[in-house]
Amino acid sequence: MFLKEPSHWIPIVVIFALLFGAKRLPDSARQLGRSMRIFKSEMKEMKSDDSIVDEAPKGETAPEK
Repeated sequence: MFLKEPSHWIPIVVIFALLFGAKRLPDSARQLGRSMRIFKSEMKEMKSDDSIVDEAPKGETAPEK
């Protein structure tokens, strides 16, 4: 599989550093981390909403939030 070893990541990191510059890389990584946290929390919320609908008795709908 591609990119399993750390030595495979070195050229990619160097290319990103050259393209975006050292100043913008930490900001970009920070924004990516925030986006991933938001995405994970939304997915978790969707799963919990699905479980509420699944628990509703047959013929009835789950209460809306």
